[in-house]
Amino acid sequence: MAAALTDLQKKQMAQAEELLFSGPAKEDFAKDLFLGRFRAASILPYPRLSPEARQLGDEAVAKVRRYCQEHLDAVAVDREACIPDRVVQGLGELGVLGMTISPDHGGKGLSQQNYCRVMEVIGGHCASTAVFVNAHHSIGLRALELFGSKEQKAQWMRPMASGEKLSAFALTEPEAGSDASNVQTTAMPTPDGSGYLVNGEKRWITNGGIADVLTLMVRTPDPDEPDGKITAMLVTPDMEGFRVVEQRMEKVGIRGTATGRLEFRNMFVPKENVLGQVGKGLRIALTVLDFGRTTFGASCTGAAKFCLERLAHRANTRKQFGRHLGDFELVKAKLAEAAADTFAMESATYQSAALIDSGAEDYMVETAMLKVFASDQLWRIVNDTLQVWGGKGFFTDEPFERMMRDARLNMIGEGANDVLRCFIAMVGLRGLGEQLQQVAKKPWEVARLLRFAPEIPVKHERLRGPAGRLAKQIGKLARVSQAALIKYREAILDQQFVQARIGDIATELFMASCVYARLDSMLTHPPENKQQHRRQLATGELYLKLAARRNQARFAEFKSNLDQAQVALADDWLAATDLPLPGEA
Repeated sequence: MAAALTDLQKKQMAQAEELLFSGPAKEDFAKDLFLGRFRAASILPYPRLSPEARQLGDEAVAKVRRYCQEHLDAVAVDREACIPDRVVQGLGELGVLGMTISPDHGGKGLSQQNYCRVMEVIGGHCASTAVFVNAHHSIGLRALELFGSKEQKAQWMRPMASGEKLSAFALTEPEAGSDASNVQTTAMPTPDGSGYLVNGEKRWITNGGIADVLTLMVRTPDPDEPDGKITAMLVTPDMEGFRVVEQRMEKVGIRGTATGRLEFRNMFVPKENVLGQVGKGLRIALTVLDFGRTTFGASCTGAAKFCLERLAHRANTRKQFGRHLGDFELVKAKLAEAAADTFAMESATYQSAALIDSGAEDYMVETAMLKVFASDQLWRIVNDTLQVWGGKGFFTDEPFERMMRDARLNMIGEGANDVLRCFIAMVGLRGLGEQLQQVAKKPWEVARLLRFAPEIPVKHERLRGPAGRLAKQIGKLARVSQAALIKYREAILDQQFVQARIGDIATELFMASCVYARLDSMLTHPPENKQQHRRQLATGELYLKLAARRNQARFAEFKSNLDQAQVALADDWLAATDLPLPGEA
């Protein structure tokens, strides 16, 4: 029997309810994995653009690729820690800064899938520019599009979609980052009810020091909540009390972005500038982050493809010990795994983008999974590419040291990966817990619910084996998730080792499901390039095998692990506060 909940755990549960949205959990593909289900209708067939949409995307991709090659110097952007104004203007003229926005509001009206294709190009060319565009379009502008009033949209959408005005999303504070609910900046209603007085600060805000319109997350009073609730507001730098403390904070990577530090002192914000409903800002934040994480996936995919091409080139041209590097098995292993994981990143990116295009109600888990996987794997791929390039890759005349610095941010921004691992697990466990409660009086129903592996449609004999392995592991995820809920009950909130394993298993299963769906589509539709088709099939099949092996290792850790030994040693180190830092003795 689990111990009684502490006050801290009760508070965590209340925060979790707000983060996961109160009310019945919506069904979707990723959440159903925790129930041992494969929701085929949500993922099969793999999305394919219509000929008309494909042509529009092809044209946009070609224009952006040409522009990047001719006008965007990634080395200079990194060296000078600035994206030139002419580049920002050029991206605006190309429509990149309002690509998915309706033409009625000055945008191009392209789909999320085509937008991801464009972001893949930018991400493979200059990470700073990709992050700048993502912050402006996917997060800042998207918040206004989804939640803005008619009057707010009329005032700001068109100039923001054209790039005449830049946007930013101001959430992060010294005590609020991954813990989005811990915002301390306050907005107190004025006595006459005309607006709010805002006090506080924001840090590490992408575009924060150069934005013309910012979506600001603040804490407003609420009669039912002593600490108040989060509200979103639209603010501009010309408001009295708005101060840019630092326009461009020095960073390790993505140095071209203007990451700002902002301060607000009795800044008056008219009530008309409240975005959405008072007290519903956290939902706005989480919703727009879903879009940002999808384009994160696209940017990481573009960078991974860049590395993959150069890894193969180096392996084919560099000789050591009288042989090409590509003749050595350990180099082959790096190349094959990079190709397989890049294929998975790409597959899940466009599957997630298609979910958005389809009007699906909920895709927060899928986009979180994509963000975690893509950023983790890109970090490894960049590292492996530099390793194959050896000493030459370590020098600044090659792009890899810059790419490594840039790639590190991806595992922190828009939700730190370790936090998202636990978030993924807790959302899935919440849905499973609700299902178990419904059948609690019928134990045989619980057994039936979790006993068998799901049925995965198989149209091609070549995929029968991969489908069987995938189904078996989906069923096993449901069983270990059930066991965790029964063992820990509410105290599961504190079991981060368990959460992380469950989150990683579920993430790998989602990625594998996307790859499976893509392979099914490739086998169904005749190839245009048979050699490329053969190689892509083999790449996807290798990923499915790698994913299954990774998950086998994670499942094994539920029975045998070093969790308690790690906790004990860490506690010992944490208690040794009087010890000098390493190297200071």
